Amino acid sequence: MMDWTDRHCRYFMRLLSPSACLYTEMVTAQALRFGDANRLLEFDDSEHPVVLQLGGSDPEMMAAAAAMGAQRGYDEININVGCPSDRVQSGQFGACLMASPETVAACVAAMSARIDIPVTIKTRIGIDEHDDYEFLRAFVETTAATGCETFVIHARKAILEGLSPKENRSVPPLNYPRVYRLKEEFPALTVILNGGVTTVEDCQEHLRHVDGVMIGRQAYHQPWFLTELESAFGEGVIPGSRHEVVETMLPYIEKELARGTFLKHITRHMLGLFAGQPGARQWRRALSENAHRHGATVDVVREALGRIPAREMTREQT
Repeated sequence: MMDWTDRHCRYFMRLLSPSACLYTEMVTAQALRFGDANRLLEFDDSEHPVVLQLGGSDPEMMAAAAAMGAQRGYDEININVGCPSDRVQSGQFGACLMASPETVAACVAAMSARIDIPVTIKTRIGIDEHDDYEFLRAFVETTAATGCETFVIHARKAILEGLSPKENRSVPPLNYPRVYRLKEEFPALTVILNGGVTTVEDCQEHLRHVDGVMIGRQAYHQPWFLTELESAFGEGVIPGSRHEVVETMLPYIEKELARGTFLKHITRHMLGLFAGQPGARQWRRALSENAHRHGATVDVVREALGRIPAREMTREQT
């Protein structure tokens, strides 16, 4: 979810689901060392529980980045071993690291020695020609031996040559049984399944076999889905309507605009809020055409909300 689940996105999604565990977009250890760490690590207290997802392969640098995240108050540090993009591969991290489990294990060990919060791994079920259960099992066994107890498994292999990151999210077939088998063989580990999950019923089925489910693009493109998940699995108070969510966002937007944030950087995450509802197209169009304008204010959001029929007022009506 690089360039997607930034702090504005996470604040918005927390309003929809008080109980979900939120993940940052992947941040590289190198960026934290040489870039604007304050900006990259910033988050709102309401986001808890929130996980910092790191990319990197140098144990010392990853340990330093993990320490920065822990000091900032993140609840968990997650190592990304699943992203298949070219720029990630060129930096020797992401999915290509599945072929180097000893390197990942060294990162886990170094990070765990520096911080007191969990170090977890997000990975794929395989890469390229390494597409069998034994390869996945060996990777998990090696990295678990150095202290990782939680694995988020995207149930597709990554094809590192010939497919774009977008194609890698749909072209390789899903293989849920392989993830289920991993949990069976490593019952002491926490195994969380990711990939192709779009309904509450999907979650219920997977939770018969694994410990948790991670949802990415379905929640981003149709954020109201998070309230359905909260209702089924969480214990938090669900917003009464999409209108209510927007109204709750307005003070946050005003505060961020006063800090110099551009309106478009916040509203881009809200485009799908009314997906499937009357007025959804008008909502998206109003934000897309006006939020990027110089000097755009929160009035753009209020005007976009005014294009939604008034009957979308309560959760029961949606």
